[in-house]
Amino acid sequence: MSRIVYVNGDYLPEEEAKVSIFDRGFLMADGVYEVTSVLDGKLVDFDGHAKRLERSLNELDLVAPVTMDELLTIHRELVARNDLEEGGVYLQITRGAPADRDFVFPDPAETKATIVLFTQAKNLANSPAVQKGISVISIEDQRWARRDIKTVQLLYPSMGKMMAKAAGADDAWMVEDGQVTEGTSNNAYIVKGGKIITRQLSNDILHGITRAAVLRLAKEAQMEVEERGFTIEEAQQADEAFITSATTFVQPVVSIDGATIGKGEAGPVALRLREIYIDESRKKAI
Repeated sequence: MSRIVYVNGDYLPEEEAKVSIFDRGFLMADGVYEVTSVLDGKLVDFDGHAKRLERSLNELDLVAPVTMDELLTIHRELVARNDLEEGGVYLQITRGAPADRDFVFPDPAETKATIVLFTQAKNLANSPAVQKGISVISIEDQRWARRDIKTVQLLYPSMGKMMAKAAGADDAWMVEDGQVTEGTSNNAYIVKGGKIITRQLSNDILHGITRAAVLRLAKEAQMEVEERGFTIEEAQQADEAFITSATTFVQPVVSIDGATIGKGEAGPVALRLREIYIDESRKKAI
């Protein structure tokens, strides 16, 4: 049986779901998105994703088509209808489909926002890539200047994934002015002398929901955290490296631009943080 998806108020089989060719998300990447993980059939960090969604919408002057309470109900309904135990719920809101293409924003009173949600089944808690670790390459960060807004403008990150694939690596870390900003779809970290180092929040990076939770848990576990930029060279000399995102949780990195990180295997800090994060997520998922 096909998935049930949500489009503008209706629950539909995915084959029947349609969005206008004039939708501004399609024509101009004029939209935002969120991905909320699901563990044991429950939503992880939903409140954090909802708050970031509201911020992204506000930054773009985009009117939400539903309340956050209604959005929670939709998420739960999709999880139930698709019998999803582990994976994620993808949400996208665009400025809608006006009568014709125009650079000027349409009047929200006349053009309602488009909202789409669907589920994806994935192995999150026991991903086989965790113990092995992943390899990354460095690429120049050529994205727009408001990376803190979680928009659907994902062409360059997609290109980065393909650059990594062509190089025989798993992902890419983007570099600007000599320092790592973040991964193509994740936040980047290194560990040196037991200290966790990750770039400070600004318009240069996405304010990751998993990032916030992991750093809070690290501090509660008496781990030292330093929020600052770091270079690829510093990362290559680190004891450990890892990434975080809603669907990878905490994922060890064992190679950067061909240089082995630490012992070339998943490090103890990353694995401990992953264990703590998954345990808390299971307890607090809704």
